[in-house]
Amino acid sequence: MLYVDADVLITPHARDVFELYPDTSKAYWFNEGVKQERAPDIEMIQQELGKVNWPLQDNRPVYYNAGIILTSKQCELFKKTELDDLQQICNKITHYDQSYFNYTLHKHSISHESLDKSFNRMDMFGHEDYLKADFIHYAGKGYAKNNRRRDVQFIRDFAQLYSDAVDEIEIKALKEHAWTLYLEKIHKKYPLPDFFLTQLCKWFVPR
Repeated sequence: MLYVDADVLITPHARDVFELYPDTSKAYWFNEGVKQERAPDIEMIQQELGKVNWPLQDNRPVYYNAGIILTSKQCELFKKTELDDLQQICNKITHYDQSYFNYTLHKHSISHESLDKSFNRMDMFGHEDYLKADFIHYAGKGYAKNNRRRDVQFIRDFAQLYSDAVDEIEIKALKEHAWTLYLEKIHKKYPLPDFFLTQLCKWFVPR
């Protein structure tokens, strides 16, 4: 089973992830610990649920991003998770579900392997050639100036990648919907007249 977050764009040239990562006993996801500092997240969840033998890679803790997970019935990751555990931590720590899945993985020594970053390409790796990735993950700012623009950027990239496969009218409708959602966020955030904010966005936000 391949799980992907709603803010992931699978590109039309994506390679077959099932073929490239065939071991059904493993959980495959991207180790963002090589790039992001996740020691505080790890400390928080261990304070709540107890210490585990957390592995290191290049002297950094192995901490997977849960936006894309490839797993199977043979892998016990989600057989070992407990709803009560999630309930206990959900209002206490940041990234609670992601941290809990990582915690469960290491607590029970479940077999795991990192996906290549092309299967979970995030803006932490910069913008250069990101459209060539297999799966683009619009987490955080999502290749936009700020996270409020993520939906607009997502649809811009979708339109570019799928221009030969999706009807132009449908793409236009998707762009308009994303733009409407973006303006709603802006109107709620700033105490200025809506018409003024809308005009500023039209001038300065790429669509």
